[in-house]
Amino acid sequence: METPWAYFNAEWVRSDSLAISVDDVGFLMGATVTERLRTFRGEVFRLDEHLRRLRRSLEIVGLDAGTICAEVAIAIPEFLRRNCEQIASDDDWSIIAFATPGVSGSGRPTVCVYCQPLQFHVWAQYFETGLPVVISETRQIPPSCLPPELKCRSRMHFYLADREAAARRPGARAILLDDDGLVAEATTANVIVYRRGEGLISPPRERILAGVSLHVVEELAAQLGTPFVTRPLTVDELQSADEAMLASTSVCVLPVVECDGRPIGDGRPGPTYQRILRAWGESVGVDVAAQARRFASRR
Repeated sequence: METPWAYFNAEWVRSDSLAISVDDVGFLMGATVTERLRTFRGEVFRLDEHLRRLRRSLEIVGLDAGTICAEVAIAIPEFLRRNCEQIASDDDWSIIAFATPGVSGSGRPTVCVYCQPLQFHVWAQYFETGLPVVISETRQIPPSCLPPELKCRSRMHFYLADREAAARRPGARAILLDDDGLVAEATTANVIVYRRGEGLISPPRERILAGVSLHVVEELAAQLGTPFVTRPLTVDELQSADEAMLASTSVCVLPVVECDGRPIGDGRPGPTYQRILRAWGESVGVDVAAQARRFASRR
């Protein structure tokens, strides 16, 4: 397969030539604002929502949000046009946009849009088996240090939490608590539980990075007549939930079937999760789990 095109600082280059300076503030200090998108049937999913979140993140860090967002908004569809022959009709890709303040003192931000095939082999099995999670000792960064609405690559706490999770339970994802000991997020995913009599529950938006996929689940729940509420969520409520799931851009939504060695519900993906996943697939015209299985052998 030919190396895909990528957008880098107003130029189109082959993605294997992408390089960021070691003096770039995005590398030196982790000051990188980012958005990860994906396609369904070759079309970018929820582009406007991702651009709105990107704009807000750029505003928080003081970069020229209007100019950079306009640049990215043009680059993403152009990326698809330039790379359309690389993407099979039944395949989909991940698209990553990021911006940094650039090399210190240059006054020129670094702006990039690049892509990669979705790594279906990493998560395909979990649509059927479900995921284990562990409650990490690593806490979520408090809002007084980093605004939860800022989507950035300053994620050392995620890395440490996942290392801890892998050591305690191979294959598990980490769940981070906030400073009050309440459920905040998984690493790179939002947490949702289902409790009979109440419906789907997500932590308050002001405590988390509210993902685009979380909004999709909320919309699908409304279509299915399933209540969806946001409120503080305790560890006990997660562990005793009837169902739990993680929502993020690449995977859409995955079932959680175990927390700290204790089964959630009956330890299998539950009916509410199955309805959400099926409704998601119907909304985009793709059987999400079947597509993942089909391309899982790709490396």
